[in-house]
Amino acid sequence: MLARFVAEFVPESAVNVYTLVSHGGATYWAPKATVGEAAVRDEAIASDSGLLGRLLEEPSPIVRSGPALKREDYAHVDVRRTLRSLCCVPLAKDDTLLGAIEILSFDEALAEDSVAALLPAARLGAAAIAAAQSYEEERNGTLASITRITQLYDLEKVFSSTLEMEELLPLIGSKFSEILGAQAVNIWLLRPDETIELMHQAGEDHTAFHGQVLKPKEGIAGAVSDNGEGICISDPADARLVQRNTAAAGAGEVVVHTLLATPIMDRNALVGVVEVVNKADGTTFGEDDLFALTSLSDTASTALHNASLLMAERKVEILETLNAVSHEITSTLNMERMLLTVVNAPQAIIPYDRAALALEHHGRFKLSAVTGFARVDPGSPELAPLNEVLQWASLSAEIVHVRQHDDEIDADREETRAKFRKYFGESGMRGFYAMPLNDDTGRVGVLCLESKDPDFLTAAHIEILQVLSSQATVALRNAQMYKEVPFISVLEPVLVRKRKFMAMEKRRRALIIAGVVAALIFLVAFPLPLRVEGDAVVAPLREAQIQPETDGVVSKVFVKEGEIVRAGQLVAEMEDWNAQTAVAEAQSRYQSALLQMNHSLETGDGTAAGVQRVQADYWKAEVTRDQEMLAKSQLRSPIDGAIATPHVEDFAGRRLGRGDSFAEVVDTSSAIVDVAADDEDAGLLQVGQPASVKLNSYPLRTFHGQVAIVSPKAENVQNAPVFYSRVSIPNPGGAIRTGMEGRGKVSVGWRPAGYVLFRGLLLWAYSKLWYWFGW
Repeated sequence: MLARFVAEFVPESAVNVYTLVSHGGATYWAPKATVGEAAVRDEAIASDSGLLGRLLEEPSPIVRSGPALKREDYAHVDVRRTLRSLCCVPLAKDDTLLGAIEILSFDEALAEDSVAALLPAARLGAAAIAAAQSYEEERNGTLASITRITQLYDLEKVFSSTLEMEELLPLIGSKFSEILGAQAVNIWLLRPDETIELMHQAGEDHTAFHGQVLKPKEGIAGAVSDNGEGICISDPADARLVQRNTAAAGAGEVVVHTLLATPIMDRNALVGVVEVVNKADGTTFGEDDLFALTSLSDTASTALHNASLLMAERKVEILETLNAVSHEITSTLNMERMLLTVVNAPQAIIPYDRAALALEHHGRFKLSAVTGFARVDPGSPELAPLNEVLQWASLSAEIVHVRQHDDEIDADREETRAKFRKYFGESGMRGFYAMPLNDDTGRVGVLCLESKDPDFLTAAHIEILQVLSSQATVALRNAQMYKEVPFISVLEPVLVRKRKFMAMEKRRRALIIAGVVAALIFLVAFPLPLRVEGDAVVAPLREAQIQPETDGVVSKVFVKEGEIVRAGQLVAEMEDWNAQTAVAEAQSRYQSALLQMNHSLETGDGTAAGVQRVQADYWKAEVTRDQEMLAKSQLRSPIDGAIATPHVEDFAGRRLGRGDSFAEVVDTSSAIVDVAADDEDAGLLQVGQPASVKLNSYPLRTFHGQVAIVSPKAENVQNAPVFYSRVSIPNPGGAIRTGMEGRGKVSVGWRPAGYVLFRGLLLWAYSKLWYWFGW
């Protein structure tokens, strides 16, 4: 408006209006309006440019005409006509320069009285611009406050989305940097010894490094952790920044010239310290930024505290699991069982894909155990590459740790890189860790772990592995010694008991012999029922998934969890507006085509009637197809049963894709109970045998049924193979529910009492005899 007014006041002229802007420590002219045949090339013009620069020195109207007019006075303006006069009128309010009016006259030179006549308009324009800028600043401040509140709300949701410390710290760093416009964000967390450690760094700050540890009162972060008060340093000459920048400045790195630091508190307890280093736009931090950082830290403190609790809980779980694994390794002297335990049990706490163990025997190493293999054949195609590389690793007295990232093999020697490039290509692994098992008497063997993740072992995993390897070494050595003298522990107590028996009175010996004979007769001649017992789990006899055949949003749900439904019963409807519209449109076009066909027949136009007949047949097919699509929007139960999906009624309003699971229907008319039988009992199971089941949910009831299926394949449960006998049990009342657990017994017939009572011992003795003599 101001530019148009001046252009009308001064005929044959072009007018530019500028505002004076200060940003990032720099001042420049910003063109805001142009009227006439002149164009301003740049969006920001240097404050000392041309005639505009003179206004900063003397804010009064300046006019240049004739020979006094130089091209440098208006270098920032593109004009195509001969310029007669150039005038700059300041826009000032209360002695504060806000902008300028630039008048380019092409017809004649501007007279001083014309310029003086424009001054009242310039004063009014300056007042209007000042008011507009004030209103804009107030509005921007309000918008900034709303944005800050929205960001805090979003941060709470983002930070609450994970409890994983490795995921949470990058989230906090990136969000803090984004909101505060920082060059770098350092997150320090408190350690048990009251020191703080730099756990995450977002951006570039060469004055600190990941893993750096500070004591209380040491450095800026240490001082904040000690007194619990946030600080804002905006002066680059501050002694604390000078001390921090000394090393980085000597190395030619970017130094810190402004910094924010505030403690992360949770219920008056220190969690850590967050530092925000340098503004990305080059300005300095202020108290408003410190207040914002304090608010952000309060938002992040709860998430960090919860993540710390999760880490502590996981450490307790790891220690408990480590104790259980250690106990399992050292609890047996059976070499085969121990070998399987050593290569399988550590998977509970160490994330490897495969472990292998080679035992030393007379100076040579033999592949003795591999994860997932009950019997090991070193010459098999699957294990031959592993056996070869393990034999190579056994030659080293040190730990062998080789990793592959992309095409790079992390190894010192070219021979090692070539060997493992071939091995990793054949096996698909990317990480290999082999450690010798040594004790005071020499080498026991070599234990190796492999994974498809090259970085599967952390420092904590390696520490755990060292503890386990030490225990495994002792246990393996004891098992080897026990295996070499297998009868010592058996014969010695037998001889002791024999001497005690012969020292008894003759009558007492006779009574004992008679009792033994009677017991033998009982054990051999008296029959007892033999039962195979095992853990029982209820599985549904039949289950089915209710899945939509088209994409859409569930509009209505007619069932709830546990409700009994029949096959074909409507359980839910999906939004079908498009399908209904398509049906209506197809029917309308079908009726229209019939009417036109009938009209053509009445008028005797057979050709048109034929065309309309084809159209009618097409739209009739479309009606049928659209009705089928409409029917697919209704979800129906495929079988009789009960709805097993929790909170299925909450699916209303949820979008489902084709093939997504809406609900699960379980047939409760009868139940299948899986009774787990040990490997040595699997040969006794047959279809049709009676069985009884006692479930934990019904401790006073016993359910009876028959074996319907005996699983043809074993499954590993706690590193031991089990076979499932699937017992069919009537369930008319629906008392038995899927997932219930208990114990089951399968009656496999009558056997002598001795066989029933001591079957396990007899089988163990027979297996040992077979192992020794090969019957």
